[in-house]
Amino acid sequence: MYTIPPKKMMIINILDILKRHSDEDHRLSQKDILEILENEYSMKADRKAIKRNLMNLLDFGYNIEYSEAVRKNKGGEEETIYTDWYLVRDFTDAELRLLIDSLLFSKHIPYNQCKELIEKLKSLSNTHFKTKVKHICNLPENMPSNKQLFLTIEVLDEAISNSKQVAFTYNDFGTDKKLHPRRDDTGEVREYIINPYQMVATNGRYYLICNFDKYDEVSNYRLDWITDIKLLDSAIKPMNKVIGLESGLNLPKHMAEHIYMFTGESVQVKFRAQSYLAGQIIDWFGRDVQFFNDTGETVDVLVRVNEQAMAFWALQYGEHMEVLEPAGLREQIKNAVAEIAAKYGEE
Repeated sequence: MYTIPPKKMMIINILDILKRHSDEDHRLSQKDILEILENEYSMKADRKAIKRNLMNLLDFGYNIEYSEAVRKNKGGEEETIYTDWYLVRDFTDAELRLLIDSLLFSKHIPYNQCKELIEKLKSLSNTHFKTKVKHICNLPENMPSNKQLFLTIEVLDEAISNSKQVAFTYNDFGTDKKLHPRRDDTGEVREYIINPYQMVATNGRYYLICNFDKYDEVSNYRLDWITDIKLLDSAIKPMNKVIGLESGLNLPKHMAEHIYMFTGESVQVKFRAQSYLAGQIIDWFGRDVQFFNDTGETVDVLVRVNEQAMAFWALQYGEHMEVLEPAGLREQIKNAVAEIAAKYGEE
């Protein structure tokens, strides 16, 4: 049997109405709230009760806006009318859309978890926002995924916060589109003991900036390739004991030097590029990049970057730029280009 909701639920229902139906562009009068309360919540009330509960919500600290208007009543006396009620949102529609788009274009979040997160974000707005994004279709499940990703993030977050080591299995994707653990020379699954320092997102992927405990250099691992992670009781290796982190982690500098998150030392690279590539260069290498000898058509560029990453970047943009220094990197790219040309040569 259907039960009529108790009057004490009215204030909760009115708050829910403001959450679901109102924003700065969709304001509600007390009459609007009264009608929604009756139609959707099977609760009858008068305008005085609506106003009283709205004022109570204000007293409780809810961020609710409204307008005041003065009019004369039937007796000719002036009275103040409160109308145009709406709940101020923690996120604007544009901010929510940006977050949803970020999820849609992520390459590491499993398909089902991505859908759940998008629904949670949509619930932070109202019915008007949901109609705006109803045409958004989640990307098809065409990327291999690691369902342990969120657990990995939780464990790493705890480890970094408490300066503890972690152990995990690191994997590669095979042609069967499944993760396969890396193994040692004996064929046993290799266990990685890691000193974690920072998680970062770049190029649509999550990475861990850390140190493989057996060595002294900085390492970068993809979070979606990590499985079977465990939090250890042992303390992490101090950053000043890691080559490249002696003065701590300068995150903007590290990200600019590791554009593809390869492990290894950074070198100073000089290259000549077409001037129209300036925006792309800043996007990849950051604002610390140095431009000089600008002829209007070409410009010389000086960056500090991981050498292997620079070789990949040069091949990607090779039609529009030329590496000048160091000589070893230039020779490496020259040989790679020759191999590529041979593959596409005449048969």
